[in-house]
Amino acid sequence: PNDNFDLETSHVLPAMMRKFHESKSSGEPVKLWGSGTPMREFLHVDDLARAVLFAVKNKLPDYLYNVGTGTDVTIKTLAETIQNTVGHQGVIEWDTTKPDGTPRKLMDSSKLRSLGWAPAFDLESGIKDTYKWFTSHQDDYKTISL
Repeated sequence: PNDNFDLETSHVLPAMMRKFHESKSSGEPVKLWGSGTPMREFLHVDDLARAVLFAVKNKLPDYLYNVGTGTDVTIKTLAETIQNTVGHQGVIEWDTTKPDGTPRKLMDSSKLRSLGWAPAFDLESGIKDTYKWFTSHQDDYKTISL
């Protein structure tokens, strides 16, 4: 929720969400960069806020903590999860002439988890929550051209 869904400046998840949403109406294939094999970890913004509150309320002894889910998925799995959430049934085209980026980005959040914090959102529920927000604010993005 409240993320940047601009196709030129957004991150992977909001960009995919907008592409699948718009493709559902247009019937055009969804074009995604790379092979879909890199692994990424995704954290819902509300889980990050809960982690900050957890740290403040519990007066945690250290100043640095990684905040994450501790799980990652392939970009292909992310795309399929978003596709299912959006209800898109069209084609996904992977442009392997575009870069994949770093093969894997997963944080070790065990330090914070060992103190009792855990995320409330799994990937699917986070995507559903974000898509609900996006569809109720999509008029904000109609003026941004593809």
